[in-house]
Formats: sequence, structure tokens, C-alpha cells
Amino acid sequence: MVWNAEVADAGRAAPEAVDGLREVADRLASSGGEVARRLLAELSGGGLDSRTKSSATDPVTVIDTSVEEHLREQITSLRPGDTVLGEEGGQSSPVPGQGAVRWVIDPVDGTVNLLYGIPFTAVSVAAEVDGVVVAGAVHNIVSRETWTAGLGRGAMLRHADGEVTEPTVSSCDDPALALVGTGFAYDAGMRAEQGAVVAALLPRVRDIRRCGSAALDLCMVASGRLDAYFERGLAPWDHAAGALVASEAGALVVVSTDDAVPTIAAAPGVADRFRTTLSESAGEVSS
Repeated sequence: MVWNAEVADAGRAAPEAVDGLREVADRLASSGGEVARRLLAELSGGGLDSRTKSSATDPVTVIDTSVEEHLREQITSLRPGDTVLGEEGGQSSPVPGQGAVRWVIDPVDGTVNLLYGIPFTAVSVAAEVDGVVVAGAVHNIVSRETWTAGLGRGAMLRHADGEVTEPTVSSCDDPALALVGTGFAYDAGMRAEQGAVVAALLPRVRDIRRCGSAALDLCMVASGRLDAYFERGLAPWDHAAGALVASEAGALVVVSTDDAVPTIAAAPGVADRFRTTLSESAGEVSS
């Protein structure tokens, strides 16, 4: 998918339908955060029952599985005809037909941060129609900030005190002055390749941040807290809601389904030149 706007007409639901799905996404993400916080309090000092998933460095906890179970139950109750794609439980059956809604959920994006007490971990919930994300919400479990967006309906940020503002992308127009976010895969071989690209990119930008949650990184671009973001190897639940938030806030976003190609989001003033800079950096590594 190229920058932003090439979205299939089939995914363009009516505005009132988008608004309704956005409200449900917000409700789901926020309630998932409540479940996560309650479990964190209950399990404090007793461990989070961590086990590994794709590799020894890729953990999943009782909070991940419990929050996803909660979200699935809520979706079944609120919208019994919809299907779900979740990080822990996979695709519910059957695969949705044309015009049907599929919920793409990440119960805890930033599980390692959760394990270490780093306050950068989120519940991500998106509604997809015919392969196009039309609504989404990302809720920071610790700070309680919640970003929501609807396709063609803009993005909003609700702060912990309830104040609601419109996130605004940065005005950065020079890659050399860009604060860039990224992330790394759990596979050791891909991590080595990603590290080499970062080493080549670092002298060409202001600085690089690795915060540990793709969903929140994308929301950071939406809010002007990062000027650009890129990452390889993302799954749909990693980027579904956050990419929509960033796009609706004015960022230029390209979502990749190829693990060899990064998903990229950037403020419009720097987007094209950042992508060129990133490509040059990757080219140095592969040459």
C-alpha cells in the first residue's frame, strides 16, 4: 500500500457506521485497559506467568490472554455477527464475507514493557471492512491516554483527565532534524539486519527512539511526539488501529505486508525525503 489514500471503495463505510464502530473500538480498548490494570494490581509481586511465544525473547503473559479473552467476549456480546483476528487467539471462524466487520485486536502491545514496568504498553482495537481498517482505538494501559480514529472522520486523543484534543503531526521538514521511532523483530537474524540499518540511518537523522509498542509509536507520530517511524515484520494487530490514527491525524502512512519491507509513518513535511533516506540507509547495508 502506498502513502495513505489508496483505500478500496469497498472499505468506505457510511460516516454514521464508521462513527459507531469507532465508539465500539474505544469502548473495547478502554475496557481492555481496565482489565489489564486490575490484573497488574492483583499479580504485583507474584509474577505475570510469562511464557515464550515465537522466540525466547517474545513473551506472552496471563494479562495478554485474559485481555484478549475479555475483548472477544465483549465483541460477541456487542456485535455477535462480527469476527475477530487476535494476536493470541488467531482468526475466529468463519472468515468474514464481503461487507462484514472483522475486529483486529492486540490485547497488550508492548508485553516486554509490561513485564519490566515501562509505561509504554497498549490495548489496540481496529474494525476492518473488506480488508480496510475503518475505525480504531489505542489505549495506553499505564498513562490511560486513548487515541481513536475513523476513516475520513479524523483522529482524537482523550487524555487521562478526560480532556479531548485533536492530535497534530509535527511540522518537521528536514530528515536531519527528524526524531525517528523504530522497533525490532524477535528473530535474531532479522534483528541483526534491522540494527545495521539503524546504524546507517542514525547519522542522517536527529535521533532514534525504540519505545517498544508499534501501536503507540504510530500514535506518537500522530501527536507530533515522533516525526517519523518505521519497522519491519509487523503483524496486522500491531499496526491496524495505530496506522489509521496516524493517517487521520495527517501523517503519511504506508503499511507493508512484506516482512522485508518496513511499515512507515511520517509527518508530511518530511515523509518523502525520510523514505528516501531510509532507502539509502538500507541500500548501504545490503550492498
